Amino acid sequence: MSYILEVCADSVQSAVAAQEGGAGRVELCSALVIGGLSPSAAMFRQVKENTDLKIRVLLRPRFGDFCYDEYEFQTLAEEVQQFRELGADGVVIGILKPDGTINMEQMAELVNAAKGIGITMHRAFDVCSNPYEALEQCVSLGIDTILTSGQRSCAWEGRELLSELVRRADGRIDILAGAGIGPEVIRELADYTGVRSFHMSGKKVLDSRMEFRRSGVPMGIPGFSEFEIWQTDADQVRRAVEILKER
Repeated sequence: MSYILEVCADSVQSAVAAQEGGAGRVELCSALVIGGLSPSAAMFRQVKENTDLKIRVLLRPRFGDFCYDEYEFQTLAEEVQQFRELGADGVVIGILKPDGTINMEQMAELVNAAKGIGITMHRAFDVCSNPYEALEQCVSLGIDTILTSGQRSCAWEGRELLSELVRRADGRIDILAGAGIGPEVIRELADYTGVRSFHMSGKKVLDSRMEFRRSGVPMGIPGFSEFEIWQTDADQVRRAVEILKER
């Protein structure tokens, strides 16, 4: 039985570690600490140059909800075209209406702009109002993958919905389980849900190389240390790959 292990990476070093660990694909983003935002074209090119991985690019213009104004939507549309032209294997997108349903009109435009590359509906799916309706809408749009935790804080907690989504998808669209995925849970989750695609960050926290450290000057979200670096751990990825290969 074949499996997909996708690693969410927000740096070139993390993408390199994902390849070293045996991942088959990366979801490339920036700012993973806040759930991921669109990466730069320069980072994408560096990952292409330094790995042989398939790359799907997360496109998200800002932190927060998935209901976008016209400026944000036009930014997304331009990014889809940009990364398709740069050689991305796919894009990871999602737009909702205020009532929690998928914005079908805007999503259709983005799917059309992708012009044949892979398309993942990202975890906007996990905050939509009706997951079964959203599943059918994603299929109708021609989206090939849904990234989801089963509308819970982690995939193991959402395993009941994940199992039902796999059943209802019936091979028409791939259910990619994400959130809390690692070597310690991946076998049990695969057995319980029937999911065959998994999304993990496999992150480790490294101490900054800075020797001089100015305290009391936060650069972003209060409470997050400026002297911790989050990166993908190749060993975590390797262990997850080994578990999937044993199945």
